[in-house]
Amino acid sequence: MSDQIRSVCVYCASSMQADPSYRESARQLGFVLGSAGISIVFGGGRDGSMGALADGALDAGGNVIGVLPNFMHDVEPGHPNITELKLVDSMHERKLAMIENVDAAIALPGGCGTFEELLEAITWKRLGLFLKPIVIMNFNRYYDPLIKMLDVSIEQKFMDKRHSRMWSVVEKTEEVIDAISNAPKWDASARSFAAI
Repeated sequence: MSDQIRSVCVYCASSMQADPSYRESARQLGFVLGSAGISIVFGGGRDGSMGALADGALDAGGNVIGVLPNFMHDVEPGHPNITELKLVDSMHERKLAMIENVDAAIALPGGCGTFEELLEAITWKRLGLFLKPIVIMNFNRYYDPLIKMLDVSIEQKFMDKRHSRMWSVVEKTEEVIDAISNAPKWDASARSFAAI
């Protein structure tokens, strides 16, 4: 088990229509994290990349905690085999419960919900509210357009050049743990350049 990384939040999708390679990548990540003794906190879903991530971690004997709003049971069934499924009242509670007390946040490819979670984590980091590493898993170069948009926001002076250090980008599951371990240090002093 990693001495520094005890648990991570993973943002990912529930879609069963996306190419199966995305689910396989999520399963591999779950297995890598579970094998390293790193607990996973995720959205709690059974389907898509969410379910594959959980299955991979469980196959490795890992600890998997899902967070699911009560109302989503009709849309997105909870994973039946995870270590713990926490039910909350709202999406806001879900996002907070997923990211508090973890050592890093990881974003796998996903839709608007995953984008929103990732960008909120980046915003919180910019404001010094979340200080841990953020890793963008750019499998199949899925996040190239978003990464380019973030770069453009820096070029156009909507963000500071130093803000590019808030996230790391990897393309392979085996690079994720190193990306977390080697992420640039970030502390609450970032508030001093949150506004530019």
